[in-house]
Amino acid sequence: MDELNRKTVDEFKQSGKLPLVAVLDNVRSLHNIGSIFRTADAFLIEAIYLCGISATPPHKEIHKSALGAEESVDWKYFETAIQAIEYLQTNDYKVWGVEQTQNSISLERFAIEHGQRYALVFGNEVRGVEQTAIDRCQGCIEIPQFGTKHSFNVSVSAGIVLWECYRKYAE
Repeated sequence: MDELNRKTVDEFKQSGKLPLVAVLDNVRSLHNIGSIFRTADAFLIEAIYLCGISATPPHKEIHKSALGAEESVDWKYFETAIQAIEYLQTNDYKVWGVEQTQNSISLERFAIEHGQRYALVFGNEVRGVEQTAIDRCQGCIEIPQFGTKHSFNVSVSAGIVLWECYRKYAE
């Protein structure tokens, strides 16, 4: 681990974070939740907000895929994604859904304003982001896809979008 120059949990907590929150709207799979925690740790994401049926740490099934990232990444629980979105918007975050909608913008065209804080809402594995949550967002971001399938697993979507945001903040 020394060769990999990995942070301890304390060093992670003290590090500057990307001003980005991942909101999980009724994500049911504990594996997906754990994977998103691990991705959030990798990219120094500020926090994860777990909503609705999304399970919360500590949980052994989340830990299996998070590998301890549930201890390093800050998280909060909200009964609904609407409550999380309202809380974020009250605290000057721009909130975007990650969903295929009629007016969504393609991920590569999503522009990050430096100095602005963002939250991204990721949805349920079957239903996606609830329409009531989409209605409260500034807009929706869509990941371009070119094959026969028209969706990604939510943890894969989070990995793609969080990496792209990390890359754009680093520009």
